[in-house]
Amino acid sequence: MEKIIVSEAGDEDRDWTARLIASSEPWISLGITLENSMKFCHDKEYMVFIARLAGEPCGAMVIHPRGMASSPYLKSIVVESRFRSKGVGSALLEHAEGYFRESFRHFFMCVSSFNPRAKALYEKLGYKQVGELKDYILEGESELIMHKRIR
Repeated sequence: MEKIIVSEAGDEDRDWTARLIASSEPWISLGITLENSMKFCHDKEYMVFIARLAGEPCGAMVIHPRGMASSPYLKSIVVESRFRSKGVGSALLEHAEGYFRESFRHFFMCVSSFNPRAKALYEKLGYKQVGELKDYILEGESELIMHKRIR
C-alpha cells in the first residue's frame, strides 16, 4: 500500500473535511450539521490536517492547539468509509503527536461511549481514559476524556 501523507489543510480541504464530518458517525448521532462543521472547520483557532493516499483525500482531523488544559485537543477525526481499517486514523494521530511534541507534553481527545471501535484504536495508540462526562451531549451516553503524554 502507498504511504499515507498528512499535511495542513487548505480551504478546499477544510470544506471536504466539514462535509465528511457532517455525513459520518458519530457526528450524525451527536447532532453535528454541515453548518456546524463548516463553522469549526473554517475557524482559524482550529488546525485542520488532511490525510491523502495516492493524492486522494481519505481522512482528516480538527485540532484546537490549546483546547484542554492548555494542551492540544482533538476535536474531530474522520476517515472516509472506503479507507477505514487501512491505517489512516493512526497516521493522522501519529502526525498530530509529532507536530505538537516539541511544544507540548500532553494530548487530549474525547470519544463517545457508543463508539467502542474508536476507543479501542486510541487505546492501542497509547491513550488512556482519564475522565467521563456523563450525559454531556446525548442523554444516556458519555464523552470519555482520553489522554496521552507525548513527550
